[in-house]
Amino acid sequence: MGRVLMSSTSSRISAGQVRVIGSDARLFSPRYWPSWLAVGLFRGLGLLPYPIIWALGTGVGYLGYWLAGSRRRVGLRNLEICFGDLTPRERRRLLRRHFGYLGEAAFGQGLIWGASRRRVQRLVRVVNRERIDACIASGRPVIVLVPHFVGLELGGAGFTALVHSGIYMYQRLRDPVIDAQILGARTRFGSLSVERQGDLRGLVRQIKAGTPFFYLPDQNVGLRDGVFVPFCGVAASTVPMLSRFARLTGALVIPTYARYLPWGRGLELIFDPPLEPFPSADSVADTAYMNQVIEARVRTMPEQYFWVHRRFKTRPKGEPPIYADQARR
Repeated sequence: MGRVLMSSTSSRISAGQVRVIGSDARLFSPRYWPSWLAVGLFRGLGLLPYPIIWALGTGVGYLGYWLAGSRRRVGLRNLEICFGDLTPRERRRLLRRHFGYLGEAAFGQGLIWGASRRRVQRLVRVVNRERIDACIASGRPVIVLVPHFVGLELGGAGFTALVHSGIYMYQRLRDPVIDAQILGARTRFGSLSVERQGDLRGLVRQIKAGTPFFYLPDQNVGLRDGVFVPFCGVAASTVPMLSRFARLTGALVIPTYARYLPWGRGLELIFDPPLEPFPSADSVADTAYMNQVIEARVRTMPEQYFWVHRRFKTRPKGEPPIYADQARR
């Protein structure tokens, strides 16, 4: 691909081509004024010192634990499945801490949208960087396996600002104003995005050319796109594409995790050892292995995994639903 120009516009690639999205006058119509107000509010918060962002976000997150009843119930059910050895009181305490981290992530969005490279460097500590630097320097294609921990957005900014630009799959949001902010933040340090529904041949070419690919595989994907492999001992619908991407590109897969540090001290971006041996000839076995790797890291910082997602929503044929609201329906 040719050179991609980064300016006030944002870039996406689809089927290997670059298309530039400029400003759209329709976004300034009154129907989007509430969205612009939210953007202004979060950008204003992003100018505050990070310990203040942490304190405000954590406080609002704790409040959200009591107000967001449906998400609280989903989180408690997930923890019951994945941490059955904990008492109900311990699981509630863990989930309250989780909501605090969700608040920190939400209040930090404006910082991610506009922080300079220097500020990102002050906030993000890169751990085991030599593991990915060696792969990039050798010219080996790299897939960065990024599970859904709540510090994911700040971790992604840290990767692209401090380590290397990359490429990731992107699904457009319904609100075009917020969509433009998030897309701009993710691409402003030189990274590219690929439409999730687009032709993936361009993505494969980019990976082979040496652009690290950020891959987020650990959410429920339904019956059509997923295979059932264990996660915390329960069959979970999981997309099996990591094995296929690694096989098509010859890429090394490096698990990468974002971990918020306590008391508003920033975030660690952690590179674990590459998956070995990977891939095998069995994509289902590879997908199960991937879940095992993610689960092992979840157990080291359980309060920061994304528990409010219905990870076990899709069930194998004949098995009862896991979440109470599904059972009622």
